[in-house]
Amino acid sequence: MKPTEPLALHHSWAACDAETHFAHGLFGTMIGAVGPAERWSCDLATGALTWSDGVFDLFGFGRDHAIPRGDAVRRYAESSRAVMERLRAHAIRHRRGFTVDIEICPDGATMRWVRLTAAPGLRDGRTVSLSGTKQDVSALYS
Repeated sequence: MKPTEPLALHHSWAACDAETHFAHGLFGTMIGAVGPAERWSCDLATGALTWSDGVFDLFGFGRDHAIPRGDAVRRYAESSRAVMERLRAHAIRHRRGFTVDIEICPDGATMRWVRLTAAPGLRDGRTVSLSGTKQDVSALYS
């Protein structure tokens, strides 16, 4: 699932398939990965992020304050940021979920790979939020 150009279709899946994609990941360890799947969500109207403690740890942020989305996105490697933003825009516009491995660099730490899974939250047929899991899969890239 490492990002490639052009983006392969297998990165994106219909919102109605979310349960299939999350059944093994929201609460526990995803198959073939090395750590727990940590939960996150983003309210698209406000940009507010909600993270489980493990996501704060992955990104190297303290747990004591809200993280602006821009601060989190700046921790993505440039190539991963571009892929994630394209998939995110596609997910919002077409009401589709996605899964992709991205590379991040927590402040002052070693680069690591994170499996990002996202599903759109819909209201009246419009995407109003994204939520999913982030999981450290660096061991798969060693």
